[in-house]
Amino acid sequence: MVLNTVGLLLVTVVYVCTGLPAAADQNTAEARLRTIIAEDHRTPKYAARDKYRHPFETLIFFGIRPEMSVVEIWPGGGWYTEIIAPYLKGQGKYYAAHRNRDTKDARILKFIQRYDAKLSARPDLYSEVIVTELSRTKTAIAPPDSVDMVLTFRNVHNWMKFGFEKPIFEAMYTALKPGGILGVVEHRANPEEFPDPQALSGYVHEEQVIEMAEDAGFRFMEKSEINANPADTRVHPKGVWTLPPSLRLKDKDRKKYLAVGESDRMTLKFVKPAS
Repeated sequence: MVLNTVGLLLVTVVYVCTGLPAAADQNTAEARLRTIIAEDHRTPKYAARDKYRHPFETLIFFGIRPEMSVVEIWPGGGWYTEIIAPYLKGQGKYYAAHRNRDTKDARILKFIQRYDAKLSARPDLYSEVIVTELSRTKTAIAPPDSVDMVLTFRNVHNWMKFGFEKPIFEAMYTALKPGGILGVVEHRANPEEFPDPQALSGYVHEEQVIEMAEDAGFRFMEKSEINANPADTRVHPKGVWTLPPSLRLKDKDRKKYLAVGESDRMTLKFVKPAS
């Protein structure tokens, strides 16, 4: 009886010290994410871009978990919504901070209408999505100090073009809990070229993004080369939109730009300090 008790204690100690429960839990969360990424609810042309956007590796690098509250900034047509919303459904909370609905821009209104239709068409996947607004003046993307993570994918250059990056970064900071994570993916400019304060080519310097985030109060944690593309020279007639998926030159040099692939991208991780 004594030996059995001792054996049980030893097993318990080993189990706790090796972190097996946490590892198993992480493995389950990662398997759930992989399953969602592979499911057929995803738009085929979106799934075809996984080789460029690396959704699994990117979200794992940022540290997403199914029980988190997460804000995605300007989700566009819902590329990442198709992954993050089902992943969080039933356990966490997903805020889609879309464009402002009182805009006079017909193109933006069409984006919003298409996004709303997407959510309505699949309540089994998207019934828990909370849609908020984000613009120069509308910055209540989620209750203050309430979310675990804010994610933005290829949006920073848009804010820089119109000069309202400062209130956007401040809005993201405000929404996050102390200790919360900001994940940024953005087209990466050539570090040897002079930074463009408006990022009119669509490419942004890593140092510019880090400075914007730190000015808002964030602390830079680390970066990853998950979304790097060494084949991208960043010198294109129509800026980053020359490359796929935009291919703004239509059929001119199509094979050339398809061979390059999508843009070279930075993947940066920041934290809102706990104190």
